[in-house]
Amino acid sequence: MNDLEAELDRASDLAVDELADAIETIGFECTRCGACCKSEEDDPHTATVFPDEVRELQSSSEGDDERDWRDVARPMPYGLDEDGSGETFEWALQTNSCGDCTFYEEDDDGRGACTVHDSRPLICETYPFSVALGGTSQPMGEAVDEAGMVRAHECEGLGRDISRADAESLAAALKERAVRELEEAIAVRDNFEPANPVPGEAVIHDSEGAKRPDGTEYGGQGGS
Repeated sequence: MNDLEAELDRASDLAVDELADAIETIGFECTRCGACCKSEEDDPHTATVFPDEVRELQSSSEGDDERDWRDVARPMPYGLDEDGSGETFEWALQTNSCGDCTFYEEDDDGRGACTVHDSRPLICETYPFSVALGGTSQPMGEAVDEAGMVRAHECEGLGRDISRADAESLAAALKERAVRELEEAIAVRDNFEPANPVPGEAVIHDSEGAKRPDGTEYGGQGGS
């Protein structure tokens, strides 16, 4: 068995009750500060979004028109050249001109809100927590607290009381995210073929294969 498959077995065996215990021990309540949705200094907001999550966000728009793929997601910037060309893996939520998540807004009092809260990706639903498994993503920055398999990353809402029901709901989402991230990693590995894009072109490798920045299938050099 390969390492990723072994980690997937571990993720599938995670006990939601134990994850909830850890979350209760650490404590958390969202203060709507918006820090996890905004750019950090000169670094634009970066949150991984799965292909099916992109499509869900596309279809969750109000009215009859679906959002364009590029309204929802952008190529994960790591590995790309400064002009955005090259090859990279997976997608990040789209950002606005300030580098904040495109779905983030603030009211007059500076309290943040997600405009697609009911359809938000798993990484947003579970922040600031992650699980200590190889092959799963960790939010930016070092963990500031840890209990069992659960790691907590910098957030002003940590240490606050959380109800058992909310802890269990968060724990279930955290397990689902861990499983999904490993399934995605395995599919990316299995579907990967070097694309060798032409200069100025970007190719994104996700669990469904190679894509262009607009989410359509990449057909080879020059997009043919």
